[in-house]
Amino acid sequence: MKKEPLSTRMRPRTLEEFVGQRQFLFEGSLLWNAIKKGTFESAVFFGPSGTGKTTLARIIANEMDANFHEINASTTGTKELKELIENARDRLFSLEKRQTYVYIDEFHRWNKLQQDSLLKALEDGVLRCIGSTTENPYFAINNAVLSRIGSIYEFEPLTDEDVLKILDSALGDSERGLGGLGVKYDEEAISALAAMSSGDARVALDRLGFIVDNLSGGEKVTLETVSEAMQRKALFYDKEEDRYNLLSALQKSVRGSDPDAAVHYLARLLEGSGDIMMVGRRLVVMASEDIGMAYPQAISVAVSCVQAAQIAGMPEARIPLSHAAVFLASCPKSNAAWMAYSKAAADLQAIKTGDVPKHLKDTHYKGAEARGHGGYIYPHDFGGWVEQQYLPDELYKKGVKYYEPTENGREAAFKKYLESIEGLKRWK
Repeated sequence: MKKEPLSTRMRPRTLEEFVGQRQFLFEGSLLWNAIKKGTFESAVFFGPSGTGKTTLARIIANEMDANFHEINASTTGTKELKELIENARDRLFSLEKRQTYVYIDEFHRWNKLQQDSLLKALEDGVLRCIGSTTENPYFAINNAVLSRIGSIYEFEPLTDEDVLKILDSALGDSERGLGGLGVKYDEEAISALAAMSSGDARVALDRLGFIVDNLSGGEKVTLETVSEAMQRKALFYDKEEDRYNLLSALQKSVRGSDPDAAVHYLARLLEGSGDIMMVGRRLVVMASEDIGMAYPQAISVAVSCVQAAQIAGMPEARIPLSHAAVFLASCPKSNAAWMAYSKAAADLQAIKTGDVPKHLKDTHYKGAEARGHGGYIYPHDFGGWVEQQYLPDELYKKGVKYYEPTENGREAAFKKYLESIEGLKRWK
């Protein structure tokens, strides 16, 4: 007899059991309270597979004590939807007076006509809808439907810690999980499985179930069995500092303009954990810290690549992230913009910097002139630049210079422009 997959058996039944999506769901959050108080209406759940969209929809239906129908947009047509709406209308306006929730998986697969079939039912309150999609709802769902649904919740891939918590729960649960089987396992193997699941709890649980179902008698879950089940080598971090060592090596390789080393460490990070945002945040920081004004557009390229990686998800996310790493490593380098800030921040702690000059203070209120504020000269009236003091008096008198542009890449042009202004000051 075929049994249910482990991911199905371990599906959370209450909000308290739900793991992840702490950006919008935590005890006391508006969504949490709306579910608990029975004031939740309709929403769109947007995000990758295995992040809890269907699970949360079912929890909501249970908490709301309502009729619940689950359909898939790829297999349900307009006729079936209309029948569902009529049944919901009958229940709501009969003696039963029960609200109906419909969970529509893969909502983006419906065409405009099918989506519009929901409009009147949503307007009249006959139906509450939870639409689930892996596509950007602002492109995939009609504006008219979105305006009536209102709330859009973006689900993020689960963290390694979230997935590990779910796996540990399955290993210890004797009622629905594997707790009664006496499964032996290496902690590092379970950690590797969590890391290799790319934030997808369904993948993690079902691979664990597959491993346990097919172990020989007395055998335990090891790195080797996890590698075999996942069909790739189990690369993971032996200790937390390894992750930061690899991130450090990635940044230093980019800073040193070595694209080969940069891609090597990027691959180790992604194959070891699949954590897109951990790597993405570091790449975006590099674009400003290490490249900065030498190629000002680098930050735009890095952000675009990281956003593309988020949309694609693993494993395709590796493509735009590799693009970003190779690009950043190949750019001219300058940390002058970051060093300028660092020196300015250090002065705030070390010396008295003084007040904002009066001619730079806000004058858009009555009484500013009486306080002596004003006298600012508008540079655009003089072709874009006019000599004027901007630093506070104490720093201006010291001739403070924070930004020291290099000759690298595009920064050379900015340096030339700033030097031309200095020349004008001396000429005057």
